[in-house]
Amino acid sequence: MVSWMISRAVVLVFGMLYPAYYSYKAVKTKNVKEYVRWMMYWIVFALYTVIETVADQTVAWFPLYYELKIAFVIWLLSPYTKGASLIYRKFLHPLLSSKEREIDDYIVQAKERGYETMVNFGRQGLNLAATAAVTAAVKVRYGSLKYKVKKRPQVYF
Repeated sequence: MVSWMISRAVVLVFGMLYPAYYSYKAVKTKNVKEYVRWMMYWIVFALYTVIETVADQTVAWFPLYYELKIAFVIWLLSPYTKGASLIYRKFLHPLLSSKEREIDDYIVQAKERGYETMVNFGRQGLNLAATAAVTAAVKVRYGSLKYKVKKRPQVYF
């Protein structure tokens, strides 16, 4: 439990806040070298976040798991090891370059399907709301008549 809290604090401070501030500084000063450095970091950190989300659910029981996360984030960030730059240049850049066309096509398809899906959900939501409103109005209208009409005694012949 303590390891989790410490690793969470380290990842938030050193993995997000510190790089966010230096990214701001790189943009502000228009230093292209620093800008590229921090862009590579954020791309690698995004992948790390995806992997971390899955790993936290599957291998968090592993001894020293949280300590390894802390070491990895510091390694990514360190100007001496240039871990993020290494991962980006050796693995991510070649992978993304080779799959760029497929990824772009997938994103375009997802956008089109997403728009169609949202229109359909909107249409279904409006139909559901209209049906609920009509049903409620009918219940109110006829429900109030129950109390106004007296029940007649049944007559048997």
